Amino acid sequence: MFKPKLFDTLKHYSRQQFAKDVMAGLIVGVVALPLAIAFAIASGVSPEKGLYTAVIAGFIISALGGSKVQIGGPTGAFIVIVYGIVQQFGINGLIIATFIAGVILIIMGIARLGTIIKFIPYPLIVGFTSGIALIIFSSQMKDFFGLKMGEIPADFTDKWQSYIGNFQSVNIYALLIAAGTVAIIALWPKVTRKIPGSLIALLVTTAVVQLLHLPVETIGSRFGSIPSSFPSPVIPDLDFATIQKLIAPAFTIALLGGIESLLSAIVADGMIGGNHRSNTELIAQGTANIFSSIFGGIPATGAIARTATNIKNGGRTPVAGIVHAFTLLLIILFIGKWAALVPMAALAGILVIVAYNMSEWENFISVVKGPRGDTAVLLTTFFLTVLIDLTVAIEIGMVLAVFLFMRNMIKFTDVNILTGENTDKEEGRDKDAVSNYAIPKDVEVFEINGPLFFGAAYKFKDAIKFIKKPPKVFIIRMRQVPIIDATGIRTLREIHKESKNRGTKLILSEVHSKQVMDELKAARLLFAVGKANVTDTFEQALKRSNAVINEGR
Repeated sequence: MFKPKLFDTLKHYSRQQFAKDVMAGLIVGVVALPLAIAFAIASGVSPEKGLYTAVIAGFIISALGGSKVQIGGPTGAFIVIVYGIVQQFGINGLIIATFIAGVILIIMGIARLGTIIKFIPYPLIVGFTSGIALIIFSSQMKDFFGLKMGEIPADFTDKWQSYIGNFQSVNIYALLIAAGTVAIIALWPKVTRKIPGSLIALLVTTAVVQLLHLPVETIGSRFGSIPSSFPSPVIPDLDFATIQKLIAPAFTIALLGGIESLLSAIVADGMIGGNHRSNTELIAQGTANIFSSIFGGIPATGAIARTATNIKNGGRTPVAGIVHAFTLLLIILFIGKWAALVPMAALAGILVIVAYNMSEWENFISVVKGPRGDTAVLLTTFFLTVLIDLTVAIEIGMVLAVFLFMRNMIKFTDVNILTGENTDKEEGRDKDAVSNYAIPKDVEVFEINGPLFFGAAYKFKDAIKFIKKPPKVFIIRMRQVPIIDATGIRTLREIHKESKNRGTKLILSEVHSKQVMDELKAARLLFAVGKANVTDTFEQALKRSNAVINEGR
């Protein structure tokens, strides 16, 4: 169900909460200003596009979202994928990819996939997040050191080779501005947390550059003046060939946006004791990206840092997010032109701090010290993100995680022959152990423990091969089978067919799982086996076996 949180919170809204939301929105709007500009420039687009995105997407995500306190806008996670799209397909390609990503997000929300996205493996998330952080850090070295060089190569290794080759052109003033920005942001929280350190750093460094006339590059010298107006909406021109070309990067934007927004919402829930609506949030994120692209913006999602800032300053309803969007709009309309004076080195310093916070190096080390499978997923995703492509990293990381999960599930599934000498293994296991019963001579008993799915079905087939002489009755105990899939059903059907051809009666014992029973009924396997040959207890299975043996005499 699409049910924005805004409608719920306004039912019992008070003046006191409105005052808190307005103050929180104003603060978050100021915090978002330098970040929106920095993320846009790092993504390879002009600075005003980041501001347009923060205003439009920020308003829609708060007004229509499934979280009370989510703040939306451009984030560092998108820098890598946006930069790659701009380099390959241009600004128009980015706008179309963002539009398609918005449609995909809405479809995901309508299909109620919000809860599924939250189950993406943690090592995968840490891997590509840390990889993105390293790429963001690497992309800022030109402006951080004020290097005089041409376009920065897209490839990670080529990028660092180019930096090293041009390092003799370091601009000491730019380096001091960038280092000063990092120092102010790092130390300012000791003074106060009410005013963001990034804003103070921008004001101080901009004033220093202008008053001392330092020879450093600014936003204005690189991009020109920032428009103090809003662009007219333009619906992207879509055709099948363009969609085919951009569907892969669009899907990456949608997946990344969905993951980050829901992670941000979960973090926010923990801070306020709330409960977000994941599918409503996806629909809101999709709508925000569609409108962002229509106004020439870039991809947007929930921003964890800005959401946390909102909460810490008293924001408790979507009104705070709406105020944050209007704050940015007023800045664009009335004082946006002054943003052209901001030195590029200061923005580089801000993004270095962003990259450090994104790196999650403590979590990275923690996962590396954990199980080898998690380490493999983490390192594979990390290196593919840095050296190849984020889309490839997510795809291969997910496939690797699924295979490792399958391997672990297979370990928990075993098939035991529980007749003859093997009954001793069951001794003392539980009151329903096979060894507690007298097994007739012409009866073979197998027990499956664990999920009977495509990854484990081969174990069942291999175990059956050990039967040298076809028995008169073949009992399969399924009390420990929680789930079964199409491959498991097919395996049971083949066993039933072979048993019938050999004159062996197949009995399914203790099918306790509702999912397994429903699947067996849907496949009409219970009908094929016969109602009398599906028993609730092992004791009933033995009675049925004796009846079958006596019938044959």
